[in-house]
Amino acid sequence: MNNSAGSTGRLLWAGLRALLVLTVVCGVLYPLAVTGIAQVAFPGKANGSEVTDASGKVVGSELIGQTYNLPLKDGEETAAPDLRWFQPRPSNGLGSNSVNTRYKLILSGATNRSGDNDDLITWVKDAKAAVIEDNATADYEVKPSDVPADAVTSSGSGLDPHISPEYAELQVHRVAEVNKLDVEAVDKLVADHTDDRVLGFIGEPRVNVLQLNIALKQLVTAKG
Repeated sequence: MNNSAGSTGRLLWAGLRALLVLTVVCGVLYPLAVTGIAQVAFPGKANGSEVTDASGKVVGSELIGQTYNLPLKDGEETAAPDLRWFQPRPSNGLGSNSVNTRYKLILSGATNRSGDNDDLITWVKDAKAAVIEDNATADYEVKPSDVPADAVTSSGSGLDPHISPEYAELQVHRVAEVNKLDVEAVDKLVADHTDDRVLGFIGEPRVNVLQLNIALKQLVTAKG
C-alpha cells in the first residue's frame, strides 16, 4: 500500500513538473521568441499590415477589405455605396435580402450556398443590376457582360481587400464623373495600383481598394 501510494505521488509530481516546464517553454518563452523575431524581421506584417494615409493616420489594413458607404438612413438595412470611391467586392455577412458588405471579421467565411441556390442567384442578379446602374454615366454604358464575377460575388473569406483590374476599370468613369476628374487621370491611378501575379505566375492581377482610394483622395485634394 505504501509503495503504491509513493509511486502514485512520484508520478503526479513528475507530471506536474512536466506541465510547469511545458507551460513556461510553450506558453511563455516560445511566444515571446516568435513575437520578438517577427517584430525585428517583419514589423509591418507583425502589427497587422497597417495602411496609413498621407497624414500618417492609420486607415486600415492591406489584408482586410472595408466598405465605402454613405451613412445608414432610417429604415435601411444596408447602407448605399458612396459613389465617390472605388467599391470593393461584396462581403458575405448575413444579409437578409441582398449581398451584404459589412466586412465584419466575426462573419468571415463563405456563403455555403450552391450555384443553383435561389437566394444566391437573387443576390447576384441584384448585385449585377446595382453595378450596372451605379457605374453607367452619360458617356459610358455598362453592359451585363461587362460586369466581372468579383463585382457580384464575395471571396471565400468574405474579407478580400482586392478587386480585379477589370472591376476597377469598370468604375473609372463613374469615379471620374462624381469627383470631377479626368478619366485618364483616374485610369492611370488604377494602372499604377494594379499588382501583377506573385512571382509572375501565382494568382491573378489585383488592385488593393484601400490603397487605390487613398491615392484617389490625394488626387481629389490636389485638384482642389
